Amino acid sequence: MSAKPPAIFLMGPTAAGKTDLAIELTKVLPCELISVDSALVYRGMDIGTAKPSKAVLAAHPHRLIDILDPAESYSAKRFCTDALEAMAEITARGKIPLLVGGTMLYYKALVEGLADMPAADPAVRAELEAQAASLGLAELHRQLAEVDPESAARIHPNDPQRLIRALEVYRVSGESMTAHRQRQFAESRGADAGADGHLPYTVASLAIAPTDRHILHERIALRFSQMLEQGFIDEVRTLRDRSDLHAELPSIRAVGYRQVWDYLDGKLSENEMRERGIIATRQLAKRQFTWLRGWEGVHWLDSLACDNLSRTLKYLGTVSILS
Repeated sequence: MSAKPPAIFLMGPTAAGKTDLAIELTKVLPCELISVDSALVYRGMDIGTAKPSKAVLAAHPHRLIDILDPAESYSAKRFCTDALEAMAEITARGKIPLLVGGTMLYYKALVEGLADMPAADPAVRAELEAQAASLGLAELHRQLAEVDPESAARIHPNDPQRLIRALEVYRVSGESMTAHRQRQFAESRGADAGADGHLPYTVASLAIAPTDRHILHERIALRFSQMLEQGFIDEVRTLRDRSDLHAELPSIRAVGYRQVWDYLDGKLSENEMRERGIIATRQLAKRQFTWLRGWEGVHWLDSLACDNLSRTLKYLGTVSILS
């Protein structure tokens, strides 16, 4: 049997410098870029997502950027379909898929596959939504922690969609979402799927981040301030003026967008919006670090190092990606 073709994952927390390193790699390696970011898929959401500029995207195209309207939803399942299709096309041209971004759930789904979860139950969901309204999301998060602590650890207490879905899975099936995923992953490994589960590629996993967490926090605060200076509020105002968009859509729940939306609704002062936007971004980075700490075989790079390109090339050589 022939060896699996190579692929590169370039992961890391927000504001760590993933895109810059990915672009440098495309200049010296036969790579093509695939975005792994649940917010960059949306058109018209450019400033608050730190989307690469039109000039950068023209010079260094990224797959899976600007593929949806903000009124639409995007899922890990659809990402896997889109990413695998893009990877196959890139590989067929004799090039290496370079996946770059920070939506760790998408990477995990791509590597391990998606468990077949129970179908939605309207009655159970309505009951959970009523509980969320009357008791609050913190109570739902507490309930989830009792029956599925692993899911509770990765789902933010203020994420109603994912909280309700995780509890719905448990109430419908009597089994946690984590148990469903672990069973399917074990079955895929038992079926000789290899170390990468469902993914038919030899993957080199890289992660980039500042070794000093305080530096990352400073970069996050600076970038959020720069976004505001670049017109982030006007960008959200344009979205808010659309009659088909509302605060509960996945696009508008993206970090930063929810806080600016609340500011425009008069729920927050400008200073509160800025502070909460920065805090939410830090919390996102913390969750990304949590995912990465459990990622098997990841090779870490320091965002502040001046020789990350050479370090990356050296590492890729040791894992036979470049052979």
